[in-house]
Amino acid sequence: MTTQSAPTTPMLGRHPDWAGPQDIGLVMGGGGARAAYQVGFLRTLAKGWPDLVIPYLTGVSAGAINAAHLASHHGNLEQAVEELYQLWSRLRIEDVFQTDLRSLGWNVIRWARRLASGGSGSQLRVRGLVDTSPLRSYLNGVLHAVDGEITGIQYNLDRGRLRAIALSSSSYTTGQSVTFVQGSKIHRWERPSRQARNVTLSVEHVMASAALPVFFPAVQVGNEWFGDGGIRLAAPLSPALHLGARRVLAISTRYGQTTEEASAEQIEGYPPPAQIAGVLMNSIFLDLLDHDAMRLDQMNDLLRRLPPEERNGLRPVELLVLRPSQDLGRLAGEFEPQLPKGFRFLTRGLGTTETRSPDFLSLILFQPDYLQALMEIGQADAEARAEEIGRFLTVEVE
Repeated sequence: MTTQSAPTTPMLGRHPDWAGPQDIGLVMGGGGARAAYQVGFLRTLAKGWPDLVIPYLTGVSAGAINAAHLASHHGNLEQAVEELYQLWSRLRIEDVFQTDLRSLGWNVIRWARRLASGGSGSQLRVRGLVDTSPLRSYLNGVLHAVDGEITGIQYNLDRGRLRAIALSSSSYTTGQSVTFVQGSKIHRWERPSRQARNVTLSVEHVMASAALPVFFPAVQVGNEWFGDGGIRLAAPLSPALHLGARRVLAISTRYGQTTEEASAEQIEGYPPPAQIAGVLMNSIFLDLLDHDAMRLDQMNDLLRRLPPEERNGLRPVELLVLRPSQDLGRLAGEFEPQLPKGFRFLTRGLGTTETRSPDFLSLILFQPDYLQALMEIGQADAEARAEEIGRFLTVEVE
């Protein structure tokens, strides 16, 4: 494979005539509102490499929204990311779910009635703490869906600018992790409790991947009900590898804590529901990517120690994991006072102000000032790792 030499300052200058290697897979994990960080990182990347082609796109949860937008946009990377940046800059909580007291109160009452009925009242259907119909309408508009189908994806596949996109979700009906794939010459794969399905992606697939457990209602696709893709996806890097990526750029929304920071107490006394939910959500959306990256590094090290003829067809994969330089959960507490009153009342009732790092709140804090702060951190972090990213884009893969 022929590669171009890395420039001295790969991200500070522009390289508009370089499309990059044709084996890159972009992995964007979950984290709800934290996915704005991914957009900031991509914005700096796109400014340095505006015509960079990323043929394999994968997303989980809110990362699925970013992946679907990039896969369906008709422009180059810089144009696609700039539009995505503007969308996140204008996003409001009201664009994601209903925050009026009537809607929130009615959902709480239905949950209470359901619990009090012992499940005997079949008419008491509880489908999430909030109503996400605003998000469905919003995505239909910004993804330019036609009868729900994200037609821009097939357009880019036909042009050869995209080879495949994969969005992962969790089937509540079967308990399996299901990856919805749209691409050319992509073979389905199955693993224990994991499977891929070739589909024509629609807004419902994106909604299914992004349906935060319990908080957002499940989404019906076909005869099954789906929730957030992070729940059962034990190997977040695997979809990109199955699609054919030889170098993987993974953007995490998890801050890499020091041992001292990780051991610091976040609460005093008994943990409130928000603290427990935050720990659970972190284990679903953030921890698994780190574990999968460690396994891949170990596999790469093993393969490089073996002669090519003894690798059984396996090849090392270049991996670059990018993560925030700041704790995005702790940062969320600074923006909590600006939440809509009714929604703020509900979240405080769950104990979001009783923890020093309200991780749960950071997942649902689609607040403009918080989102803007995340994107600015993402841009700064990308600049700080400019040379490393440049080497990743230009190094020759074995």
